[in-house]
Amino acid sequence: MRKFDFKLMLAAAAIAIAVPAQADAGGDLKTLVDEVWASILKESPVFASSLGVDDYANEVGDYTLAGQDRQAKTAAGFLARLNKINAAELSPAERVEHGILKRSLSESVESNGYGQRVVNFTNRSGWHQSFAGMSNNLPFKKKADFESYNRRLKQYGKVNDDAIAVADKAIAGGYTLPCDAMVGYEKSISGLITEDAKASRFYAPYKRAIPLGVDKEEFEGLALQAAATISALINPALKKHEKWYLANYKPNCAKAPGVSEQPGGDKYYDFRIRQMTTTEKSADEIHNIGLSEVARIRAEMVEVAKEAGYESREAFIEHLRTDPKYYAKTPEELMEKVARVTKIIDGKMPSLFGRLPRLPYGIKEIPKETAEGTTTAYYNPGSPEIGIAGYYYVNTSKLDQRPFWEIPALSVHEGVPGHHHQIALQQELPLSDFRKNAAFFTAFVEGWGLYSERLGIEMGLYDTPAKNMGRLSYEMWRACRLVVDTGIHSKGWSKQRAVDFMADNTALTEANIEAEVNRYISWPGQALAYKMGELKIRELRAFATKELGDKFSLPAFHDTVIGQGAVPLDVLEAQVKDWVAAQKK
Repeated sequence: MRKFDFKLMLAAAAIAIAVPAQADAGGDLKTLVDEVWASILKESPVFASSLGVDDYANEVGDYTLAGQDRQAKTAAGFLARLNKINAAELSPAERVEHGILKRSLSESVESNGYGQRVVNFTNRSGWHQSFAGMSNNLPFKKKADFESYNRRLKQYGKVNDDAIAVADKAIAGGYTLPCDAMVGYEKSISGLITEDAKASRFYAPYKRAIPLGVDKEEFEGLALQAAATISALINPALKKHEKWYLANYKPNCAKAPGVSEQPGGDKYYDFRIRQMTTTEKSADEIHNIGLSEVARIRAEMVEVAKEAGYESREAFIEHLRTDPKYYAKTPEELMEKVARVTKIIDGKMPSLFGRLPRLPYGIKEIPKETAEGTTTAYYNPGSPEIGIAGYYYVNTSKLDQRPFWEIPALSVHEGVPGHHHQIALQQELPLSDFRKNAAFFTAFVEGWGLYSERLGIEMGLYDTPAKNMGRLSYEMWRACRLVVDTGIHSKGWSKQRAVDFMADNTALTEANIEAEVNRYISWPGQALAYKMGELKIRELRAFATKELGDKFSLPAFHDTVIGQGAVPLDVLEAQVKDWVAAQKK
């Protein structure tokens, strides 16, 4: 999955913006898009810095409910202006831009109208973790960059207080996260507290080599300042956070796992389905699609088990889960296995794509304080503007739960041709800054990631029954999500029923299933995007193959799918059909 939240970025300036006179609808649209983008940068200053924009280099953003309301109000103003632009007067490309902006602004306004807006963390994330990882996406090339970072560190006490105040509203309103999903969450807070400030994740920029042009004595002085801030301000704030969580939040966690049990939860879940899938399908429709996919994939798993010489699917899965030869003995061994697979994949990319991104990606371990409770891996985008690569983060905790046979499918999803390939290309496309950097549709991005797992077949990655079962298990995992997410949040399923369904149908290990179900509970609807997006891309590939026959080019199809950045699924369908029509001519 990609660690990215569009809701946090789609902010707006707190000032009234005069509407300039424009000669045409296209001009009006461009002006509006530019103003929306400017507002995003203003309200998301750390994100702005990650793009090399220094205008807000000493700011960290607004973590208050008043800030959310201000942003939603300005988004509503932008939306009103957008609605006055006659889409019929726009070019086809401009109409796509218009539609994407309208969907994004509308969702920003609508999401602020639900009581769940006070839910400001999940079982795997929070303001403390985002702040601890802030330096991963910031430039550190000159003295001013370190000075800016130090000023931001000094604001953590206020960030912590403001975020806790919002979470207190969640407690008061009955919008707390379910107890089932939050076991051990306090470790993600306490794990950031270090006796030696220089061992803290917040100190990370000062563990790097001193950049050229930065005076050694000044650098060391700034490092001492950062260490002092960590000891005197950040560690006490983290202790305050942990104490609040244990004394106030944890005793009031929700007893039922489904969001529908919260006030207005049914309507909120319907919104999340629309937002995450970019479709109008109901929870029942998606649940049934999931059941159908589970049955199809299960039959394929039976055939792979026979190929491996096992009488049943269950017997082969038991072997895969328990044979020590499939598991690393050290974190370094697991990372070496991942590194080798990623380089094999890199060598196969030109056969499937006509265009490759310039920005490379690396691999890192997931931070220890969050690893035990989080997913198997995730991707963090890089920044061409400030020279930061993308990173594929690998979970090296619980090594007996991280089998080698999952690595090929995992790597094509998180690295290339999955998230890194798609997102790094989007950052290079000749689109508006808004489209390149802020238009994020989960169904497209995660659908592409899951589709990429299937491309591993054409790459020859699944060259053993174990690896092929790993691929099918991962596809089954995403099919199960359609059943489990809707089951929990729409049909009253218990956590145990969800765990049992996943254990019965996938080859995932116990720890992975536990982490995944907890994720679905605390992040309603997000998990639906993967399979819904992948099914649409596969449907469009089948359509293009049939329509074009010998004229069909797989690299050209792939370049078409990701060649306009992330878009809603209906827009993607129109783009592919236009491409097919053009190829026929």
